[in-house]
Amino acid sequence: MTLIKSISGIRGTIGGKVGEGLSPLDIVKFASAYGTWLQEENNAKKLTLVVGRDARISGSIVNSLVIASLRSLGINVIDLGLSTTPTVEMAVMMEKAHGGIIITASHNPKEWNALKLLNGKGEFISGAEGERVLDIAEREAFHFADVDSLGKLTQNNEYIQKHIDAVLGLPYVDTKAIAEADFSIIVDAVNSTGGIAVPLLLDALGVKKVTGIHCEPTGVFAHNPEPLPAHLKDLSQAIIEHGADLGITVDPDVDRLAMVCEDGTMFGEEYTLVAVADYVLSKKGGATVSNLSSTRALRDVTEKHGHQYYASAVGEVNVVEKMKAVNAVIGGEGNGGVILPELHYGRDALVGIALFLTHLANTKLKATELRDSYPKYTISKNKIQLTPETNVDQILVKMADKYSKQEVDSTDGVKIYFEKEWVHLRKSNTEPIIRIYAESENDVKADQLAKNIMAEIETILS
Repeated sequence: MTLIKSISGIRGTIGGKVGEGLSPLDIVKFASAYGTWLQEENNAKKLTLVVGRDARISGSIVNSLVIASLRSLGINVIDLGLSTTPTVEMAVMMEKAHGGIIITASHNPKEWNALKLLNGKGEFISGAEGERVLDIAEREAFHFADVDSLGKLTQNNEYIQKHIDAVLGLPYVDTKAIAEADFSIIVDAVNSTGGIAVPLLLDALGVKKVTGIHCEPTGVFAHNPEPLPAHLKDLSQAIIEHGADLGITVDPDVDRLAMVCEDGTMFGEEYTLVAVADYVLSKKGGATVSNLSSTRALRDVTEKHGHQYYASAVGEVNVVEKMKAVNAVIGGEGNGGVILPELHYGRDALVGIALFLTHLANTKLKATELRDSYPKYTISKNKIQLTPETNVDQILVKMADKYSKQEVDSTDGVKIYFEKEWVHLRKSNTEPIIRIYAESENDVKADQLAKNIMAEIETILS
């Protein structure tokens, strides 16, 4: 059993002893700590929070415990029920709530669940704020309300439609072009809430030929829920069998988006943001942002449009912070996370779908042709196992010194640029490893670049 308490929330596997798995007591303790922190932030005035969840099996139990804990603090709760991460984020803004909790373990397997914590802007809380929540939980510094001051519960199942309506209202979304393109689309929603939201969105966009696989929100994931090529064989096969134009897949909480082309090959999760940014930049100029471990292709596309690309530390909170600092028109992460500030500052697969389909319809290209129009890069992902005694920071400093004549970025670990190749070295906060990501123009070159760097690190270690 696993329980991970971090500044971004609490996640773990269901079952086991208190403090070893995500037990009911741990859920109550952490939800109460978050509610208490918000009361302190708002001088204990009557608060309203939004709660929503993905469809995983444990969701209803965790949802009940979270809501009961918040109401016991005297906090009013708006329960969205089955929802998506970006929908909850938007609901916090629309309701002018003081915060929100999304009950989801994102791309983790079905035995996992988690609480993702939002501030009053519908954005993930900062590291400093997360530290305060952890401290309150550790001290169990809660003060529950008396019986006459308990929070009220309101059920609201309208927000997925409100989210879709907001997407349709964007100036970049062209429903006429999408409808005229007469796309045939297969959707794989891994039996979570994307099975509700994505077909509704496609219908609203004018797509008439939609076939769903794994779209029943049972929480019994038909395959590993992370939208990676190895897990999407059913989708590729369905595209070929139906002669479809495109496959769309999302993770269980619908903040990551991946496309599969008409021939069953991957468009590339890294290229979701690249394609969408290319389209947005053709309509509105400005900066773009992705994290340091994302493909260089976004930088190439941004510079093609005559604008500036910026890199942030890994993590959605860091991407959003950088986007605000440079007033980026679009940003996100190479895991298929698209962030469009005009809608909200959160990764959102629904807006990604609408923008991608508009772009595909306007270009009149097949998905394979659109993919091939972009610079071709491949990322090799590796890691080196260390001992707990290893001084990882010292290794990173030595690697930065070794390549000091190259362009080196130390914002988050060490990223070394070699013309149009790069290597990113990051230490893990939870285990003694160094993650090594390398990007080049093909698999062989990316793997070899990673192996060369790993060999140099092994030399330092020895």
